[in-house]
Amino acid sequence: MMVSRRQSGRAKASTPPAGAPTPLYGFQPPVGTPYSLEITTIEDFHTHHDDWPWNPPRPGRATFHYLILVTSGVLEHDVDHITRTVTPGQWLWVRPGHTQCWHPPGSAKGPFILFEPAVLQAETARLLTPVTAHDAPAVLTPHPDDAPWAERTALQLLDEHRALGRRPLDLHHALRRSLLEALLLRLAHRPDTTPPPPPAAAGDGRRATVYRRFLDALELHFRELHRVEDYACLLGCSVRTLTRAARVATGTGARQVIDERRLLEARRLLGHSGWTASSVATHLGFPDAANFGRYFRNHTGLTPAAYAAREVRQENSSSPDAGPGL
Repeated sequence: MMVSRRQSGRAKASTPPAGAPTPLYGFQPPVGTPYSLEITTIEDFHTHHDDWPWNPPRPGRATFHYLILVTSGVLEHDVDHITRTVTPGQWLWVRPGHTQCWHPPGSAKGPFILFEPAVLQAETARLLTPVTAHDAPAVLTPHPDDAPWAERTALQLLDEHRALGRRPLDLHHALRRSLLEALLLRLAHRPDTTPPPPPAAAGDGRRATVYRRFLDALELHFRELHRVEDYACLLGCSVRTLTRAARVATGTGARQVIDERRLLEARRLLGHSGWTASSVATHLGFPDAANFGRYFRNHTGLTPAAYAAREVRQENSSSPDAGPGL
């Protein structure tokens, strides 16, 4: 089996890539686990993978969601090259396409839910937009009134998952999906989240579907696919259809959306020590560091080195140990 926000974790550099892309893992549940949904616990996951994936730590990406509730202990997990510290009562949510890296097993315990996007019903998926977006927080802290309810629901989901064979399979899956959707909807609609978009008209709805599928594909392939034509082919639509869908959703073309996603990744990596322009260029599929440098400067007005230096200055100035005037 197998988000840039610093407020939920401390910066930590992963090992720069050595020419190979970060591996992408598909959903492979144990034999007998039905319907793109698996529920286990952190401790069971560690027990069943005693030498992987934390010995040695290896970055990877997945086509599905990781959702972990820490009920005791502390969990450390790298998401998009930032180490997140998750304490009891908090949830870690790793979305499809995010680069992640496990730390050595620690004392953390709690439910661990893995699910593919397709397991959710369409209307539920729309309502979950605030927490399934790529830039949504990786660490969630439920409202105190919701926290006990969310934990109970997660444990009920775990119990139902382990009850495979006690009920007809379609009923078993319906119960699991209903519990998952109820849990996710409660996590999605906290006071600090933005509301989901309203239902679209028929024409706009089709474009919205194309754009949503484009974003899903972009999250998984932006390191190796860089042309609008690549994504149109992947989605089975024309370049014109994809461009229109992007323009309706964002006011810009699909080419700009691709560029912004690559630049977002570059800014994240350059803001952390250990990532050079050369390693970022390799990670993002550029021919060499010079090509990446021109691309970055044309879009941001700064060279990669100047941007990285600015990030270091800003982080030092915001450090609680920094003296007056620094």
